[in-house]
Amino acid sequence: MTMLRLRVARLLKAHGLKGGIKLELYTDEPDKRFTPGARFGMQVPETSPWFGKSITLAELRWYNGHPVAFFQEIPDRTAAETAVRAILLVDKDEEQLPDEPGAWYDHQLVSLDVYRDGARIGQVLAVEHLPGQDLLVVGVPDGEDVREVLLPFVTAFVPEVDLDHHRVTITPPLGLFETIDEEPEPASDAGSSVTSSPREG
Repeated sequence: MTMLRLRVARLLKAHGLKGGIKLELYTDEPDKRFTPGARFGMQVPETSPWFGKSITLAELRWYNGHPVAFFQEIPDRTAAETAVRAILLVDKDEEQLPDEPGAWYDHQLVSLDVYRDGARIGQVLAVEHLPGQDLLVVGVPDGEDVREVLLPFVTAFVPEVDLDHHRVTITPPLGLFETIDEEPEPASDAGSSVTSSPREG
């Protein structure tokens, strides 16, 4: 089993006098990740007093729709301010999918081949999480360069994610990949051998 360290949140700023810290969440499963007793690794500079340490969640509260975490190792505001800007990490089986149906972790999507109308047109470079929606960053050959196209990660535009065959199938809105429409790249032998049924995206 290969374990992967996943980023689940960033500590934004101290909240109140009792060690609370406002979070920026990188996970769609906060109720599962942030339960009392959960332990997190910390991604911080080597000069930070928290370098090489982990922290344990005491409680997660919500204030005006914003998550605020309290940790056993952070008793007051002074300690909280030393931990601000740290990234919280958890260990996860690299092959395991999220519990939510039709959901994937970013590392499972990055590097997948992107197919449109049976032709390979590029590769997933990254996943961007915006307040309104998630976006796939698709790298598209453009002469000797690679052009980045942002595609909303919704079922209408990404109807199939096939991890077994390392590919995603897209049906983007008209005009988004207009330079590709003229000269699509032929599908590879590996891509033509797909026989599995489409999955919901």
